[in-house]
Amino acid sequence: MMDYKKPKRYFEKSGVVDPGASYYVPLKNVTNMDNQDIKTMVDLGRYFSIFAPRQSGKTTFFEGFCHELEKETTYMAILLSFQDYKNLNSQRFYQLIQKDLYKQLVNRLADVDCPRLDAVRAYLDTHNISDHTCFRELFEELNRMIKLKKIVIFIDEFDGIPIDELENFLTTLRELYQRYKKRTDKALYSVGLVGIRNITKLIVGGVSPFNIADQVKLPPFTLKNVRDLYAQYTKETNQPFTEDAVKKVFNETAGQPWLVNRIGTILTINIKPETTAPITEEDVEKAIDILLYEENSHFDNITEKAKQYKETFIDIVFDGVEYIPGDDEQSLLLTHGLIKAEGKNIKVSNPIYKKRFTKTFFRESGAIVDVSVKGYFRPDGLLNMGAVLSDFEEYIIQIGVSAFYKSQKPYERTGQFLLTAWLYQFVEGKKGELRYEVPSGLGRMDILLIYRGHKYIIETKINRSHGNRALNKAIDQLCSKYLLTERANEGYVVVFDLKTMVGELCTPQKHQAEGKEILSFNIGIGR
Repeated sequence: MMDYKKPKRYFEKSGVVDPGASYYVPLKNVTNMDNQDIKTMVDLGRYFSIFAPRQSGKTTFFEGFCHELEKETTYMAILLSFQDYKNLNSQRFYQLIQKDLYKQLVNRLADVDCPRLDAVRAYLDTHNISDHTCFRELFEELNRMIKLKKIVIFIDEFDGIPIDELENFLTTLRELYQRYKKRTDKALYSVGLVGIRNITKLIVGGVSPFNIADQVKLPPFTLKNVRDLYAQYTKETNQPFTEDAVKKVFNETAGQPWLVNRIGTILTINIKPETTAPITEEDVEKAIDILLYEENSHFDNITEKAKQYKETFIDIVFDGVEYIPGDDEQSLLLTHGLIKAEGKNIKVSNPIYKKRFTKTFFRESGAIVDVSVKGYFRPDGLLNMGAVLSDFEEYIIQIGVSAFYKSQKPYERTGQFLLTAWLYQFVEGKKGELRYEVPSGLGRMDILLIYRGHKYIIETKINRSHGNRALNKAIDQLCSKYLLTERANEGYVVVFDLKTMVGELCTPQKHQAEGKEILSFNIGIGR
């Protein structure tokens, strides 16, 4: 049996991955919509944008690609970053571009023994980049001076560009692309803009100044990537990962690079340190439990953005919506990597995000109750939904009704979100299932809670008028559709009533319809 050896490298959790210090696997299948890889796009002289959420390996990928590209002496790979440029004025912005660009260009021309190096150096000494026109003139002159060399510029963190310079800069790139598109003897040969937003969709002044670019999405790790990454640790330490453990990590993270690396650290530092005992699927479950409750930069980076549209996120958690291209709320969640779209289907990017942010959003709603209270359970161990929903009504009175009003208009979805948060506590920790906007044979049920195999079907409505129209409609839907298809004999209706003032308690009502028993709650949200 082999002895444990101290590792030489570690699992990276911040910044660019240095293969000499951290475990590293190159991403494959980074392609555009025509299935062309980055090298093909560069060879064709294409301009492109590549976008991915933070901490998904963008900078590491491009630094590695630049290193590979420079094995061909024709290419001059320049890597810029606008990470901390957002608040700069125009003059300072272009000064910093000039300093970084000129230094890398001269060093690269020297490395490849370019015969025009002295001439280029003399020109750069006299040409200052003070605005976007000077930037364009630089490459017009370089086109004349070094026709046999191909400059490829990658701009990382492009989202950090000063907002007042966005249109000028993108329009300049577009003009250079269009002017030299049909020529192969062009100095600025290819450009890649790297950020968390899809830059080709930016609209400035009513038009997209960079719609000439290819669109590229950075993919997550594949199962093979995860296996290869962990195998590097095994090779150094003699501690193996079982195949089930590797698959568990991949399934829980969906290959998100930061999560894969962080779980690797927890497994080897916290769960099974300094041993050759195999890391198992059960160990991965323990590591995920630690991860879900820790504070870290990765969760901090996306939590605030996600909070803006938490109800849309919860809709997606419970399969409540389809993907709508261009929808502002979905687009923000996509941009920051919380959700992903495949055709018309949209879902949370990975199970870890689903568990972490569902907990976060529901906890923020204030829906906290002691679910061990005996009043919530019947003698047979099933839920006493009368007690559960009665206390939910008390909860709405406690938190007030401001959440229901946006532009003075109450939203049923707000009530569904709060009710889902309340019910989630009874199924958390795999004690049951909670589904939202569930497709059935005759429509979509608002909420389906399954506890100990028993189904609780809940229909929600907003009542905007006097009378029982909303209640009667809900009872009809329950009896003629959902209870029928689910073969259930009891259902529940929660009406959020504008005509009843908040704090005004209403007695739950029992209804008999089509042989079914319905218990209804009228919750006042009037003000």
